[in-house]
Amino acid sequence: MAHEVPNAAAVEAMARQAMASTGARGLAIAVIDDGQVASVGAWGERNEAGDPLTTDTVMYGASLTKAVFGYLVAQLEEEGALGLDQSIADMLPRPLTDYHTPDIVNRYADWSALDERWRQITPRIALTHSTGFANFGFTEPDEKLHFHFDPGARFAYSGDGLITLQFALEEGLGLDVGAEAQRRIFDRFGMTNTSLIWRPDFGVNLADGWDAEGAVEPHDERSRVRAAGSMDTTISDFASFAAAYVRGDGLSAASRAGLTRPLLPITTHSQFLTFQSELPVEQRRADLAAGLGVVVFGGPQGHGFFKGGHNNTTANTWLCVEATRDCVVILSNDVRAEPAFAGLVQAILGDTGAPYDWEYGFTPNAPQ
Repeated sequence: MAHEVPNAAAVEAMARQAMASTGARGLAIAVIDDGQVASVGAWGERNEAGDPLTTDTVMYGASLTKAVFGYLVAQLEEEGALGLDQSIADMLPRPLTDYHTPDIVNRYADWSALDERWRQITPRIALTHSTGFANFGFTEPDEKLHFHFDPGARFAYSGDGLITLQFALEEGLGLDVGAEAQRRIFDRFGMTNTSLIWRPDFGVNLADGWDAEGAVEPHDERSRVRAAGSMDTTISDFASFAAAYVRGDGLSAASRAGLTRPLLPITTHSQFLTFQSELPVEQRRADLAAGLGVVVFGGPQGHGFFKGGHNNTTANTWLCVEATRDCVVILSNDVRAEPAFAGLVQAILGDTGAPYDWEYGFTPNAPQ
């Protein structure tokens, strides 16, 4: 029997309790019931001045951007613009390693140190975090991307893997990823306060953030489209996307199913550190795998998927149960809210089997 999602008043009580227990200053939650937005709420403050966080406050989407990018790529694949298993070498007019001007390195990444294995990279490999790259090349000693394993061999979270695919779409196919996301997703689903690049009108109702020590950090006005994490959005807007995504709007049934199909087993204890050793087979969670821009899992309610988003002052999560088309979206402009997420998701959706211990590297709400 499907879990009955709580009403808006019950969700508000949960949110306020979570804020009280974590000290978080701002929290926003949306609930999707059978593919429809059931409730959207926001509580607390959006900045140090104490202005209220509202359902239309612009918040940083962080890595939820990756799921939007996956949806965009699935549309392009369905239209025949690319193949999920097509080499990016077939898209680019020149070898990837030839693109290393300062402007390209600044906008995308530095591929100049890669060997010929770059030709093995495909959209599917990029979206399943199996390029073999570090999360970002600037974390490498020489600030260049390197292969830590053969592309496609295993999961290891890489934002620059998605940035590499973005470059192939923009340089090779002549697409503008920011404009395509705007036209195909944000405009289509009525997401009027969402963009992959900063808009000046966002400043009217904008969330700054609080870090783990309670210090305030101004919102970063991102001037470049980054498929790995440049999206600004609101809880109202992302609720619309979450509902459309779980319904499969804008995609055939086959393409939609392909987004959340288990494509690559996840074999590590946690998401980070990126290149930790793989667990022995008997210790791996057999149902945990990469989809296209999301992570998929099995649980008491069947197949589900989720995606998180995080930086020093941002904590986001989005999780859906496929059979019931029930979802919860949580956005916070205070990273201290994060330990409450697993409990909130369970209270709203019931026991989903969500792998938050893998996501965060610890069991949320447990003493640390």
